[in-house]
Amino acid sequence: MPTISSILITTTNILLSSHPSASTHPSKVSYFPSLLPPLLSKSLPCPYPLCKFLRNPKRIVSLKSSEAEEISSTEDEWLQRLPDKKKPLYSHSLPCIEAWLKDLGFYQSKEDRAIWFIEKPDWHAQLSLDVTDLFIRYLKNGPGNLEKDMERRFSYALSREDIQNAILGGP
Repeated sequence: MPTISSILITTTNILLSSHPSASTHPSKVSYFPSLLPPLLSKSLPCPYPLCKFLRNPKRIVSLKSSEAEEISSTEDEWLQRLPDKKKPLYSHSLPCIEAWLKDLGFYQSKEDRAIWFIEKPDWHAQLSLDVTDLFIRYLKNGPGNLEKDMERRFSYALSREDIQNAILGGP
């Protein structure tokens, strides 16, 4: 008889914009308002659309132990395939990058698979895997004393080790 294990999952929804088309056309929502033309960014309700967080209650998801082991073994497999930490991030496959982010404590957005979140005791951040760069935004709504969201950009040409040290160093 298969055993059942429980996994606690926390989901986070983020209100990205009050624009009516945001819910029907997610592509019209920007994650980085500083990259928008000045005319468009002035029409947003606040300078940082990520300023409002809505938390869903925690849900318990039950998986058969074989399913939980399969997910874990797949992630472990990709972690074992990680290139050397001194190699540029562009030499890593997407599944390897995703396994690395999970190993660091990030969790993936349900709405946009290129968006990741992390909650450390001293700060909270949102990471975005863009086409040309990796963006990290340290959120003022988290713990710590940030006056505003702080954003950094890292080229995929940097080593995984350098990016990891810069991100986990905090704001």
